[in-house]
Amino acid sequence: MPACSGLQLIKQGVYMPIISIFNGIFCEEEQVITELIQQTKYALIQDSDITASAGRLSNLSEAKISKAFSSKTSIFNKFTHERERSIAYLKLATAEALSHQELILEGFCTHLIPRELTHVLRVCIIADVKYRIATAAKQKGLSEAEAMKLIRTQDEERAAWVHMQAQAGDPWNAALYDILAPADKLSVAEIAQLIVENSQKESVKPGKRSLKAVDNFKLSAAVEVALADEGHHVGVKAEDGRVVLTINKQVLMLNRLEEELKSIAEKVAGVKTVATKVGPGFHQADIYRKYNFELPAKILLVDDEREFVQTLSERLLIRDMGSAVAYDGASALELIREDEPEVMILDLRMPGIDGIEVLKKVKQTNPNIEVIILTGHGSELDKEICMKLGAFAYLQKPVDIDELSETIKKANERIRKK
Repeated sequence: MPACSGLQLIKQGVYMPIISIFNGIFCEEEQVITELIQQTKYALIQDSDITASAGRLSNLSEAKISKAFSSKTSIFNKFTHERERSIAYLKLATAEALSHQELILEGFCTHLIPRELTHVLRVCIIADVKYRIATAAKQKGLSEAEAMKLIRTQDEERAAWVHMQAQAGDPWNAALYDILAPADKLSVAEIAQLIVENSQKESVKPGKRSLKAVDNFKLSAAVEVALADEGHHVGVKAEDGRVVLTINKQVLMLNRLEEELKSIAEKVAGVKTVATKVGPGFHQADIYRKYNFELPAKILLVDDEREFVQTLSERLLIRDMGSAVAYDGASALELIREDEPEVMILDLRMPGIDGIEVLKKVKQTNPNIEVIILTGHGSELDKEICMKLGAFAYLQKPVDIDELSETIKKANERIRKK
């Protein structure tokens, strides 16, 4: 599947439309794609391929990048911008994939493709719930209740993703696609034939403007990645080397931010000019935050003294350290199962599961989390036990905020070295 520029392929007379497929689960999508590949001989690229490519382009793990598709955002994301950074790399990987010919692109990443790419035939395969429940029973042996729960969960994920990318409330909205194929009304062969026939229409024939849009998409994605790697998240639009950056959050020193954004974007290959503007979100209450990769931003504070721990969280935020709060051991362990804190500040005396038990469980399940004990009731024996269990440090209340900050930074340095 050789990569060439779009204009070269037009001159060679070999450039074919790209087929993108988005679907609900249990809609015969796998069978349709198999049939399409047999008829077209196209190559298939799925979300897992795009995620792997994004992982190679970045220093992020594939597991972290794939979380960008989830409807649930990390509680630390407002400090880390990890989701936005992952999506920037997913866009770049998708843009690079679109440089190839004879391609079927399937999955969430199809909604990253700009509408300006008119040589992409956008297909959605969906069916009514009754049909999908029956298919789930046939394919997976699921009961009606099991199938309904899984379908609802997966549809919610797709709805959240489509709303984020296309501002559409309904992921199956016909306006988003060229073909909305009903799997409950058409056979696999009929859907495949419908797609093939439409891929041969003049309206999706690759033209200079559409192929130029691929280059614009690649450039905008490259700029977005460059900005994300420096801790920035703004809107990016590129056209023929001219880049426009849109700031959608309030910032105290707008001119300074604009100059910093421009200096980063101007270094990206292919950028000719850079302009900035403020978007409609700029006038909302949310404040623009640049993420500092050198400072800890995924700190979990665990303490049943609510006023103390909330004040501590605010004092850390002043020092550009992002944190989340749990008020008991059980809540902390549940949060760790769902999210990925890097440093934990842990009290020992708490109702229910105490700090020593939390430390023991964390080191068994998530040994890379660095745990700093911060207690007002500990003993020398407690300190000895905690250090043997793998605590990074043992501090007593009341603690000097500068000492705690320095300890957190040292824990963060150990994590970075790992």
